[in-house]
Amino acid sequence: MKLWLLRHARVTLEAGLCYGASDVPADAALTQGAAESAAALLPQGLPVWVSGLGRAQQLAHALRALRPDLHTPLTDTRLNEMDFGHWELQRWDAVPRAAFDTWMADFAHHRFGGAESTQQVIDRVADALHGLRESGASEALWVTHAGVIRAAQFVAAHGRGPITDVAQWPQEAPEPGSHLCMDI
Repeated sequence: MKLWLLRHARVTLEAGLCYGASDVPADAALTQGAAESAAALLPQGLPVWVSGLGRAQQLAHALRALRPDLHTPLTDTRLNEMDFGHWELQRWDAVPRAAFDTWMADFAHHRFGGAESTQQVIDRVADALHGLRESGASEALWVTHAGVIRAAQFVAAHGRGPITDVAQWPQEAPEPGSHLCMDI
């Protein structure tokens, strides 16, 4: 199966803020540009799933307006970005180094910010991928976030895991408003 992974456009927040599960909007002009770019390359009639967060919803709806042949986007909260708990909407450079060190020491299971662990993200993305395979579609589109795209890459390479070290976490993800296509 071929899975197209489209990352939402850049958000309207100042640079350097942690905004994983926070429902913050994406820049409208950049969203339109991302939709136009994606519309030019996606195959006809793809089924579409989208994160429940507004910035991904914006892009899915802008894309559908340009490409009515795409299926109506179905919201799947398993495609939401990682929840960084009490670090949400805080400056990354204000997070104490000890908090990062604790997370890196137990990258799989530590709940950075107290909300969600990396393994929990991997598990929910693996569940979504399983559901996608069960749908029988030969190609599909997810409109989502960098963390989910990395988790999908991890699952494609390692299965459900568990992830044993931060070095296993994919380093590359599409820039905001860009895409990745992978075989799963």
